[in-house]
Amino acid sequence: MTGSEPPAYSSAARPSAARPALPVLMYHSISSAARGPLRSLAVGPTRFAEQLAALADAGYRMVGLSEALDLLDDAAIDRNRPAPSMVALTFDDGYADFLTRALPLLDAADARATLYPSVGHLGQYADWLGQWADEFGPLLDWTQLDEVAGSGRVEIGSHGLLHHPLDVLPPQRAVDEIIVARDRLEQRFGTPVRSFCYPHGYHDWRVRAAVRRAGHDNACEVGRRRYRPGDRRLAVPRLLPTGDHDGAALLDLVRTGGPRMVPQAKRLAQPAWRLTRRVARRAGRQLT
Repeated sequence: MTGSEPPAYSSAARPSAARPALPVLMYHSISSAARGPLRSLAVGPTRFAEQLAALADAGYRMVGLSEALDLLDDAAIDRNRPAPSMVALTFDDGYADFLTRALPLLDAADARATLYPSVGHLGQYADWLGQWADEFGPLLDWTQLDEVAGSGRVEIGSHGLLHHPLDVLPPQRAVDEIIVARDRLEQRFGTPVRSFCYPHGYHDWRVRAAVRRAGHDNACEVGRRRYRPGDRRLAVPRLLPTGDHDGAALLDLVRTGGPRMVPQAKRLAQPAWRLTRRVARRAGRQLT
């Protein structure tokens, strides 16, 4: 691996003032059973339906992440074909409630999305959540993931093999987990896996380079802001809707990107926090 940073854009499109900000929403579980520190990661079905309806009524097209980026690229190439007003929907981890709750609501709203299953945990529970591992129920198994992929509404991305913070793993182990996860998905579904989601949102230039070399052309983090021209294609930031966001609040989040101070402070703190996590990992602890 070289020390060069992967390019932010595909060769088909370059940064342009004409490219609008893209809101990318990050969901996890579509359920109402959320307690303690995981409360912000669950949106109940009724609230989720309300959020989708608000986006549709406001004229937003709801698509998966790779599709949204392609539409932005097309608009950058052809100035006579502006990008539609759109929101990208993403779902992390691959909880079974995506099939039973999220997918029917996406279908009813004529919405599409990108799902990032954690390949090595399929059919199990989210053990990286520790004492909260069963909070959202089981993860999809392969048969259920087949059904999701067969819906025609969902792009299957990769969330890595195991839900490890890749930036503090030994470099070759991180590379192996990225490659194995993508290979298993592609062998199962017979289509390229373009999009990657960093477990816990953590990455550095080495991880981004490994993701790109494995064949992904886009990847997402947390970020808590909208994707803008000039942002890295392999570190697409996302916004976090919660169960506290009614339709009006969600539209405000999508249109403004939410508060700016906290995301900026988190970015500035990343190098020191990564060092802390590496030291903790050597001591047998994982900090997320």
